[in-house]
Amino acid sequence: MSAHTDHQKGLLITAIGGLTLTFDIPLIRLADGEAWTIMLLRTGTTFVATMIIWAVWRAWSRNAPALIPGWQGLAAAICYGLTSITFVTAVYHTTTADLVFILAFNTVFASLLSWLFLKERPRPATVLAMLAMIVGVLIIVGGSVGSGKLFGDFMALCSAFFVALAITISRSSGKDMGFTALVGVIFPLALAAVMVTGEGLHVNAPWWIIFNGAVIMPISFFCLAAGPKYISGPEVAMFYVLETVLAPVWVWLVFAEAPTRDSLIGGAILIVTLVAHSLWQLHQGRKRRAALAVGYPA
Repeated sequence: MSAHTDHQKGLLITAIGGLTLTFDIPLIRLADGEAWTIMLLRTGTTFVATMIIWAVWRAWSRNAPALIPGWQGLAAAICYGLTSITFVTAVYHTTTADLVFILAFNTVFASLLSWLFLKERPRPATVLAMLAMIVGVLIIVGGSVGSGKLFGDFMALCSAFFVALAITISRSSGKDMGFTALVGVIFPLALAAVMVTGEGLHVNAPWWIIFNGAVIMPISFFCLAAGPKYISGPEVAMFYVLETVLAPVWVWLVFAEAPTRDSLIGGAILIVTLVAHSLWQLHQGRKRRAALAVGYPA
């Protein structure tokens, strides 16, 4: 399979994952439960669904990806597990708009980590995009000071970092990490089980979170975690922007939750920057392919 075909495959896989992920927060909100109960049901159903899918895959083919491919897989699984904990915590301590806008900052973390550990030096345009996104996040966080959302915004920022770190680890290994992100939920699952033992289960509409864990999470996490095998870390992180754009729309339609002015300003800066940078990357990629075609005519 050619590098160009691999790249297209990676873009398609991560696009499916990113689009599916946009329904995660609305389903968590629809379940209407306590944080630890939601985490237990979300991660528990995800883990069970993952093991069933993997067992069937392995029964039909010997080429089924490893659940945790080596120490790098374990490190990525831990990062994804930490992401689940900080993400669900953020859902309960800040607005959906703030959460998804700040999550888009994972592109900055992914670029920095790729630069530090993979020696993928960002281009000047990427550096400018990163600076603009830092401004956007600062506006959002600044608007949360004194509003009770600051802790939730910090948890969202932690989620962005752990996602970027997992992407970087996956990228550096070159291994198929499709199941690793899903198996990583065992860590927040264990923590939630301990917490729920003391306070009991509290959820009004469990079917929403069960559907989320059994269907939405396996599809989205598998696709997004498999992406770094074919495309770069920053490119994978870009597909999380779909959640940034669409999740607040779903929540606004269902719950009539409108973002604040600072959230809109900061979010607009983040989205415009990401879209502009993505278009620039696409243009540069076409130029490089055109140059190769001229240099090596058929």
